[in-house]
Order: sequence, then structure tokens, then C-alpha cells
Amino acid sequence: MEEVIKRSSRKNPVENQILVIFGSNGDLAKRKLLPAIFQLYLDDLLPERFAVIGAGSQEKSEDVNRLDIANSMLEFAKTGAEENPDKLQSFLEHVYYQQVNNQSEEDFGLLKTYIEHLSATLDIPKNIIYYFSIPPFLYETVAAHLIKYGLNAEEDGWKRIIIEKPFGYSYDTAVELDKNLRSGFNEDQIYRIDHYLGKETVQNIMVTRFSNGFFEPIWNRKYVDRVEITASEKIGVGTRGGYYDSSGTMRDMIQNHLLQVLAVVAMEPPSIFDSESIRNESVKVLQALRPIKPSEISQNVVRGQYIETMVDEAIQKGYRQEKGVAPNSRTETFIAMKVFVDNWRWGDIPFYIRTGKCLPDHVTEVVIHLKPAPHQLFKQRCVAQSTNMIILRISPDAGVAIDFGMKIPGAGYKVQNVNMAFHYSDLAENKISEAYERLLLDCMIGDSTLYARIDAVKASWKFVDPILQEWKKNPDIPLYFYECNTWGPKEANALFGNKELKWRAPFKKFKTD
Repeated sequence: MEEVIKRSSRKNPVENQILVIFGSNGDLAKRKLLPAIFQLYLDDLLPERFAVIGAGSQEKSEDVNRLDIANSMLEFAKTGAEENPDKLQSFLEHVYYQQVNNQSEEDFGLLKTYIEHLSATLDIPKNIIYYFSIPPFLYETVAAHLIKYGLNAEEDGWKRIIIEKPFGYSYDTAVELDKNLRSGFNEDQIYRIDHYLGKETVQNIMVTRFSNGFFEPIWNRKYVDRVEITASEKIGVGTRGGYYDSSGTMRDMIQNHLLQVLAVVAMEPPSIFDSESIRNESVKVLQALRPIKPSEISQNVVRGQYIETMVDEAIQKGYRQEKGVAPNSRTETFIAMKVFVDNWRWGDIPFYIRTGKCLPDHVTEVVIHLKPAPHQLFKQRCVAQSTNMIILRISPDAGVAIDFGMKIPGAGYKVQNVNMAFHYSDLAENKISEAYERLLLDCMIGDSTLYARIDAVKASWKFVDPILQEWKKNPDIPLYFYECNTWGPKEANALFGNKELKWRAPFKKFKTD
């Protein structure tokens, strides 16, 4: 991992290239992609000769497009734009625009002509990334148009496509999407982006394990009692109600983000630290997930939906009152589930995954609960229940914490749990890159380590599909309702099968002073 980080931080390690953003006028491009590219420019990580081509359906000149991007930067990359006005202006000189209707095949002929013109004029080789910042139903259409005009051919330079989740709507649709993309692009040209894997702290899970001799020996069923993975959001679905009602939490969060995080936590050490070896090991975890039988779903998966609630003297909308949501919707906004990884390292150790909207806090973390010491000498003297935990905080307050017992000062041997924490913010001299910065740079370099490979996508769909199908055909499987600003349905605690155990409440142990 250290080698990868060093390589990414070297000055200008990227070949001269062109980045084409389909859907450049959309929210993702304005909020995330263009600010990320601008930050890479500020950090001097882009090549000497590069061009960013916005491909959008709106008719506008390049000057108007540059003005639009400048305004977006002042809103979504405010600090960098205000502190570096000259750099912003020079960056905008690398940005171009071509009107493209994604469903019009002829427009891709015009795009090809424009790319050839820029390549010749700016002396940039035809090394091209196509970023699909567009609705998923257009992925195959845009790919087909690129293939039609030979914009996928690598005789004159490499070509790569980046596609956003969801990678299909089910196992069958994921297979069909891959088949259509692979009709003109090889697997090593396809980059399936999952911004969770781009988070610095997700990557650091591997470093925490594999570079420290006191972590890896206990990272197994002999010492670990259970693992909790929580990804909570404080907000509701907002303006995404139409999309969310056809997707739900299982597709939106579990199938991609959190199963990938689980794979990083549970994977075996790769033989060498390169893209293929790392992804080989994470895929093995996903393939080892124990299938949840239809008759076991209610005992292993709890789904919920937030309802109208009074929060801080204001009414918080329920999910069914959100715009674009059906009034009788049974789409889940919360999931808690118990899963097992059936391999030698993790046999019969439960992994608990929890995620939802309208919960008390925005937080993502992994908690490794260790088994108690075999002989509890001080069990009767503990002020609180004895716990040994390794807490991997992904966001916010990113860092690592360890919970363990210590003697309270004074006579006798009274024991209390204490917390020792490291925060990434303490590394003040090092900037923590945003996920899209890291992932875009990796694609520019040709490093696919942090991108999802098709066998991982298929394995995760294979695991969640039976659950989704059973929910659809069996109305007797309960959908629990929960109030906003709570940690979801109380039934989620029943997954532990032990009345003394319950979900750990984030933020209580890990917090900057």
C-alpha cells in the first residue's frame, strides 16, 4: 500500500490524455468530478498536456461552459478556487465542450471529429477516459455509440471507461450490462467506480492489518467475536425519491458499498500488493458469503422504513411523503443483517451490517469485537461491561481507536473501559484526498486496485438477489417502521440472538476533543 501511495504522490506520473465527461452539466460532474480534477491540477498531479471535454445535451459555447464551471468551482471547490484564482483560470483553459445527445448516434460522429481536432491541435495522444456521469439506463447506449465510431479502439492510444453504480439492477441485468460493454471494451478498460473504496480510511484498513504485527495475528475466528459495519445517514432521500423507490437500501448501499467494505476487512493477505492480487482476495470473500435461504431471511435480515416524526420541534417527513415515492411503498430505507463468510479464517463468526437514512448521525465505521480473555480475573470488578474493540472510523473523524480495560486509580482493582484513538486530522501536514480525486487519478495512471471487478459485482449480486426476490414475492416478510432520529427498528437488535448484546452506538467512544 505504501508503494501505491508514493507512486500517486509523485509529480506528474500521468501520461498526456483526454477526459470526456458524459453528463457534464449534471449534479455529479459539478459537485464531485470537476472539483476533484481541479484539485488534482492544484496538486500538480495532472500531465503537462491534458484536456477535459464536457459532453452534455445543452447547447452552449465553450466560453459559457467555462463560466458555468468557474461558478461551480466557487460553490463546490470554494477554498481552492478563491485561494488560487490564477490557477482556476489556467485550469479552465484545459476545459472544452461538445454538445452530445447521448441517444443520438450521429452526435458521436461529431464528438469523434472534435476529439481528433483537439488531439492534433493540442498535441495530446488519443489516450482517452470516458466518464459515464449519466443515468444507468444510458450506459449500454453510450458504449454502443462509442464502439460504432471506433472510439474504443486502442491502436492510437489507450481507452478507458468509468461507470458509476449501480452496475445493473439484479444479477441478470449485471451480466447483461457486462456482456454489452464487453462487446467493444476489454475488462481492463472498464473501471467500475465505488467511491467508498476511494476513501483513504477504507484503504487504510489493509495497512492497519498487514503492516502491524499486533493486528493481523488476532484478525480471525480464534480472537474475533463479531464484526459490525455501520453506515448511517442523517438525511432522508430528499429529491432522490423517484430513484430510491425503485432501488432501495439493499441495492443502493449493501450490494456495492458495504459488501466491498466487508471484503476489505475480511480478505486474506495478498501475495503481492498489486491490483489483481488485491482484487483476487476480495472476490474470494464475496464468493464465500453464506447464502441466506428464503426461510431464513426474517431471522437474518431486518428492513425498515422511516416515518413522519417530530424532530427538534419540526416535522420530519416520512419516506412515503417524499416526492416521487409511492404512498404505499414497501421500499426499505434501513437494513440490518447478519452474514457469515464461510472460509477457514472466519468460519461461523457473524458480520453485522447496518445502514439507513434519517438516523441520528452521519457516520461510517467498522468495529471488530474481540472475544473476552479466557479467564476473567477482574470480571466482578468492572465498572462497565468489559469490551475489547478495534474501531475503524471511515467518516467523519477518520481514524482508528482501541477499547480496552484499565485500572481506576486508587486502592483495589476496579476496572473501567478506556479508549485510545488516533485521528487522521492529527496528520496535519498531509492532505487527505477526497475519494473521487484518488479514484480519478488511479484511472489516469491505469491502476484498477480500488475499482470493482466484474466477478466481484456478480458475486455480490448473487448474494443479495435471492433476498430481493423473496421480498418481492412474499408480503408476509415484515417491513418495520421507525421514527426519524432513531437507530432504526428495535427488531434489529434481535439479530444478535443475545439479549445482552445490541448495536454499538457510534460517536460515544470515538470523538475528537
